[in-house]
Amino acid sequence: MVNPLEKTGRLGKMTMAYRLRWKRRRLLLRAWRKRRQLSMVCDRTDRISPDDILCFSTVRNEALRLPYFLDHHRRLGVGHFFIVDNGSDDGTVAYLKDQPDVSLWQTSDSYRLSRFGVDWLTWLQMRHAHGHWCLTLDADEIFIYPFHETRSLAALTEWLDDRQTASLGALMLDMYPKGPLGASDYQAGQNPTEVLQWFDSGNYSIIRQPRLENLWIQGGPRARAFFADEPRRAPTMGKVPLVKWNRRFAYVSSTHSILPRRLNHVYDENGGEKLCGVLLHTKFLPIITKKSAEEKQRGEHFANSDLYQAYYDGLINNPDLWCASSSRYRGWRHLEALGLMSRGLWL
Repeated sequence: MVNPLEKTGRLGKMTMAYRLRWKRRRLLLRAWRKRRQLSMVCDRTDRISPDDILCFSTVRNEALRLPYFLDHHRRLGVGHFFIVDNGSDDGTVAYLKDQPDVSLWQTSDSYRLSRFGVDWLTWLQMRHAHGHWCLTLDADEIFIYPFHETRSLAALTEWLDDRQTASLGALMLDMYPKGPLGASDYQAGQNPTEVLQWFDSGNYSIIRQPRLENLWIQGGPRARAFFADEPRRAPTMGKVPLVKWNRRFAYVSSTHSILPRRLNHVYDENGGEKLCGVLLHTKFLPIITKKSAEEKQRGEHFANSDLYQAYYDGLINNPDLWCASSSRYRGWRHLEALGLMSRGLWL
């Protein structure tokens, strides 16, 4: 005889799987409709090889960050970049047009109403990414992983392919300087960690979300400095940036979660550790005070931007995020020792 509770549990799982399958289809349809918002600037997709690793990003006024962003990920082994520019006026478009491994689109439509750029990138991934390993990153995210200085992304993705693993998770690690955020100096092309040398190493909470089965990670200097009274409203720091793409896949919330939800299983449920990376988050370069004033006025970066008014005001006031428990960045092995990154079985 079938246990009634077990039967109810199976029915609930089947119902959830059905709902998520339709949600994924709606997201793909939404991206297909949003394709009309994109205007081609330069199309170099004919240069892509079948085994190229691709990188997708939506940017706005990132001329300062892009030289290092592109060079770093080229060194890792990215073969082609798909970039959507959302109304830049700082020379970003001219710079990207000169990059031989960049295909570029423009749009002046709402970043927030495109699910923060995800709809635009999903359409490009549907058209161009099927069968490729893909990084989906913001321009202020620098992807690193164990042995990244000596082992290419191709070596990493080959290892993942051998284990029939189609996704890799990463902690987004907020990097910051010692002293007021706007007091340091940064030049285009410079390694941001020469300026942003500090991070929080131990104030993170992790919850497994039952619906999408992804990890919800919160903490770091933003939670500590701006959301201490309401920690549940702090930004989430867990992401799934590296995926072996299929045209039926769709990110749900930035790269924090993805469908099918098996791709969110980037953690070990049996007490061990899975290979994972880190996104060095370079949000707190000296331009942050100016950008925060602009983004507060635009109201394009959060679904409920009213909740983040005090957050923006705090950044505009040029705070010092350093504290006595801050840790100085010394490379990926240091992050692994602190439990923020793992090589898993990749030795």
